[in-house]
Order: sequence, then structure tokens, then C-alpha cells
Amino acid sequence: MQNTPASPPPPGTAIIVGRWQLFHKGHKTLLKAALAAAAQVIVVIGSAFRSRDVRNPFNWEERQAMIQATLPPDAVGRVKFLSVRDYFDDDRWNTAVRAGVQQLTGGSGPVTLVGFKKDHTSYYLDHFPTWVWQAVLQEFDIDATSLRNVFFEGSDPDARLAVLRPHVCAGVLAYLQAWSRLPVYAQRVLEHNTVVQYRKKWSADVYLTADAVLVANGHVLLIRRGGDVGHGQWALPGGFVDKGERFYTAALRELYEETGFKTLDSTMRHALKASQVFDHPLRSARGRLITNAFYFDLGAVRLPEIKGADDALEAKWIPLDSLAGLEDQLFEDHAAILDRFVGVYSAGK
Repeated sequence: MQNTPASPPPPGTAIIVGRWQLFHKGHKTLLKAALAAAAQVIVVIGSAFRSRDVRNPFNWEERQAMIQATLPPDAVGRVKFLSVRDYFDDDRWNTAVRAGVQQLTGGSGPVTLVGFKKDHTSYYLDHFPTWVWQAVLQEFDIDATSLRNVFFEGSDPDARLAVLRPHVCAGVLAYLQAWSRLPVYAQRVLEHNTVVQYRKKWSADVYLTADAVLVANGHVLLIRRGGDVGHGQWALPGGFVDKGERFYTAALRELYEETGFKTLDSTMRHALKASQVFDHPLRSARGRLITNAFYFDLGAVRLPEIKGADDALEAKWIPLDSLAGLEDQLFEDHAAILDRFVGVYSAGK
């Protein structure tokens, strides 16, 4: 008896959305459903272009490679990828996704959004009412957070991979095995363990911080972080607000402690152009940190002398037109903070 050839998928585009940190068999269920739903599939990779942290250990290229490692040969040409950054602003994120899909599809054919609503974090699936919604049953009771914990905890990388084996496809397991031999893996393990201990010590529901965005003569003052969390990444001078301290005072204190910059209070009051609270629940992997950022512009002055101090490896005046190229090296949501005041995000990605 001859096998009946599988019928071709319907025309149009199916979309799946996720961070895919890391890509497991539950994610594979979504991908299979999308491949059956439409001739073309777009995999939206969220949290792209940002620096690595314990929630986002893999960059978007690595996540794309993991997903591609699971594709059957006849599906490779049908799958496209759309990388979208964290704007920490739903409207901007929704617009970026729609624009990316429009570019990849040319605006032709029906669009189907494929997914399953696992918890409150899936609210973004309701933001595309013009697309057809196709719900998928959750076939595997697993989540990426638990798998990341396995991958970055313990002393034996091979034992960790053995635990992961039932939950990820063979191609992903092979990729993780190779990736775990790279220096970046050891850095992520150290940061993961540091954050675990950090959360045990700092267990309050919310902590308050303040950051300074100081601009002078077309440059912004950044520090390079020491310590084990975000080590070597560029960041705004800032830190925790002391008891009884106001946000503005804390921002100036941290600016001085980390960079040595200090001037007359009247100068800073005149230079203050704006301030904004950044309170997205996922802006920091360390816990719920709410920051008030203050934007100062000293104008066309000679760049003041600065020097990294306290927990900063160095302090440096960075040209504003260089920030887009540093996006994936900026700590936590500091790219979003800088973008709010001085612009960072490149229109080309």
C-alpha cells in the first residue's frame, strides 16, 4: 500500500511569539502547530538586542540557532525569524511586531497567531485582534525557567544535560552541550548563583533605586560594572536609595561615588531636563527594582574629568551616536532608559 502524501498547509502566515530561553519541547509543540497552520511561519524572538542576564542568557542569534536545529529539512525554507527588543512599553512593542510581520509578509495573505495562554505573562497574545487566533493545548508540563535553573546550577555540566534530555529536542541538547564549553557559560553560571543568593538576602517585595543620565557635549557618562551581576557591562551611574533619602539626592550621590563627578548644586538644577520612573516588573533579574532616572545636560562644555570608583570598573564619556552599537552591552533596561532621554534604538533593527 502506498503512503498518502501529506496535504500542503493552507496559504498565509502563522506566527508564534516567545523569548525561547531556552527552546524546549513545549515550544516545539507551538512550532509544529504553526507549521501545520500555514505555508509560512514567523518565529518572533523577544528580548532581542539586550545584554545577557539570568533570564536572558542566550542572545537572539543563539536562540535562532537552537530553533533551527529542531526543524525538519522540508520546513527550513518555510520559517522566518523576527527579532524584537524589549521596549518595556506595550504600544511600542506591539507596533514593532506588526511592522516586522508586515515587512516579512508584504501584507499579503491571512495571518494566524498560534499560542497557548499559560499565565498572566501571556497577556501580549491579546494585542493583535486583527489576526486569527489559534489556541494550542499545552502538551508538556515544563517551563523555561525551571530548565534554566537546571542548566546553570550544580557542579557537573554533563549531569545537567542528562536532566534536560527528556525536555528538549536532540538538536537543542547538542547545541547546549557545545555552548556549555564556552567561557560565556561559566560567566552565566556565576551570575545565576550570585542572583540566587542575592534574592535570598534581599527579599523585600520592592526596592528603590536612582540613576543619573548625565550628558555633556554630545557624550553620556557611563560606568562599566564590576561584581558578578552584569560584570563588564555598561551602565548608568546609580544605586539604591538610602533610608530617608530622596531620589534626586540619591542619583547625585551615586554619580559622585561611582564616577567622581561633582559640581555646584545650582549647576545640576539648571542642567536637569527631565526625570522618569521606570517600574516594569521584569526590568531587573535581581528582583523588583523601581528606579527614578534623572536626565541632566551640561551643554557644550569641556568634558569633565571622571574616574571609575566604588563598584565601577571604569567611568567613561561615551559619544551619543555610539550608543546604538552598545545596546547589547548595556545593563538590564538601561538601553530603554537612555532611549527615553537621548535615543538609542536603531531604526534598522
